[in-house]
Amino acid sequence: MVRVRSSQKFFTEAEVISLTGICAEHLRSLVQSKHLGTIANAAAAATASAEKWLFTNSDLMIMTALHPRCEH
Repeated sequence: MVRVRSSQKFFTEAEVISLTGICAEHLRSLVQSKHLGTIANAAAAATASAEKWLFTNSDLMIMTALHPRCEH
């Protein structure tokens, strides 16, 4: 079971990795295959943009049910 604050609405990729124990590689493949999370585009520079994944509490619970903690 993952415990989070009730006031927290969105989680970053780094927070999800630390809360669930799923490594970044497995998290990204799970997110793409199950269509979880949303991408928030933030302007990193005048011409480039950086993608940042955001997840809801529901996304977090689905990920913990579908994927075990990574051992590597």
